[in-house]
Amino acid sequence: MLHGFLPSLLEGAAVTLSLALASLAMAMLLGLAGAMAKLSSWRWARGLAQVYTTLIRGVPDLLLMLLIFYGGQVGLNALALSVGHEDYIDINPYAAGVLTIGFIFGAYLTEAFRGAFLALPPGQAEAGLSLGMTPWQIAWRITWPQMFRHALPGLANNWLVLIKSTAIVSVIGLSDLMTRGQQAAGTTREPFVFYLAVALIYLGFTSVSELFFAQLQKRLSTGVSQGRL
Repeated sequence: MLHGFLPSLLEGAAVTLSLALASLAMAMLLGLAGAMAKLSSWRWARGLAQVYTTLIRGVPDLLLMLLIFYGGQVGLNALALSVGHEDYIDINPYAAGVLTIGFIFGAYLTEAFRGAFLALPPGQAEAGLSLGMTPWQIAWRITWPQMFRHALPGLANNWLVLIKSTAIVSVIGLSDLMTRGQQAAGTTREPFVFYLAVALIYLGFTSVSELFFAQLQKRLSTGVSQGRL
């Protein structure tokens, strides 16, 4: 049915999944840093985080991908030439994809994590201090576990959008699932068959993800009123 292109599609699916997971890790780090900056008492940190989230959420994902990959490549080579490095530097499409998608969704997770932190009763941290706990112990044992439970619905929704947004890396030449599907569709002239196959693989990713987050939500809600994703 797929004219021998199934292994190629599965290889592309593996690239897409690894790209999505690496991007999510970067987005979570940026999101946590951004949320802490927005809640900081330092005015410059709050301003910088506000500029980041406003700018990224207001620019199309595809445009950011092209700016980082092509514009970044031009800027990097100009910088290298200015310091005497004459060999041309190519930006790896996989690295560009991770940086771009992680940077984009870091802005969205910043707001999700900020809201989760604000949902925590401040008295719990104060109680930890009164018991002689250090700020790190309070964060690790009290604040962060509860924050993650509050942030999980937003994190799950952003992950579902993120894994579908990986399709934009096909425009910079990464051999991901979308690219493999386009190649197979062009070779066989059966676009409906192969684009449908790609859609079903993405649907499989998101369906498994929803089941995973539902189970994680259930586990984290043990002993408290259970919410829904």
